[in-house]
Amino acid sequence: MITIKSEYEIELMKKAGEIVGNTHNYLKPFIEPGITTKELNKLAHDFIIKSGATPSFLNLYGFPASVCISVNEEVVHGIPSNRKLKDGDIVTIDIGACYKGYHGDSAWTYPVGKVKPRIQKLLDDTEKSLFEGLSKVKDGVHLGDVSNAIESYAIKNNLGVVKELVGHGIGNQVHEKPDVPNYGLNGTGPILKAGMTIAVEPMLTLGSPDIYMLEDDWTIVTEDNLPSAHFEHTILVTKDGYTILTKR
Repeated sequence: MITIKSEYEIELMKKAGEIVGNTHNYLKPFIEPGITTKELNKLAHDFIIKSGATPSFLNLYGFPASVCISVNEEVVHGIPSNRKLKDGDIVTIDIGACYKGYHGDSAWTYPVGKVKPRIQKLLDDTEKSLFEGLSKVKDGVHLGDVSNAIESYAIKNNLGVVKELVGHGIGNQVHEKPDVPNYGLNGTGPILKAGMTIAVEPMLTLGSPDIYMLEDDWTIVTEDNLPSAHFEHTILVTKDGYTILTKR
């Protein structure tokens, strides 16, 4: 069942989302060549705790870190390590924070130093695809309209749409119904209602959309080793549109 959140629940989710957005803002200056993904994880963990929340992802389904950090061809669920970021890399930081039992969730892909123009275009277009999808959100709209807008924009810009990984409902659980695919047909899927909270998160690739999992049983990478970008906001569906809960 897709839940409609009460005003009280929405206020808690706004606070959780604010903490997620603030964590992204806090981390951004540290994303430079030479820093390790483990160091970024520690910075995020400490900031979330100091903000009065807990990291949503730590031990979620057994995940061993506080945030997911995925580099270059890693699509999602990268485990922080002693790997140092290099000039020209891109890094996705997926952050979840739980405030008084309710979650916010937002991923963002950042350039490290100076990246190639085609890589920057991948980042720009993936971010734009997120907002193309969000532009369709309002009470009474089919979820397929949101998914189709993301897919159409991706295809127009020659990007691969990863189909095995989707967005999701969110609330007092990190993952709730409905699934929010980044592909679909207009006029299909559940009908959005004011008060629903969902995480919309296009994951697009520079080449093939095919993926596989590494031996760590977490990290998902592109099959052709070309880069992937990932942009995500937690939003509240409203009568006339949406409110971003994880504003940066």
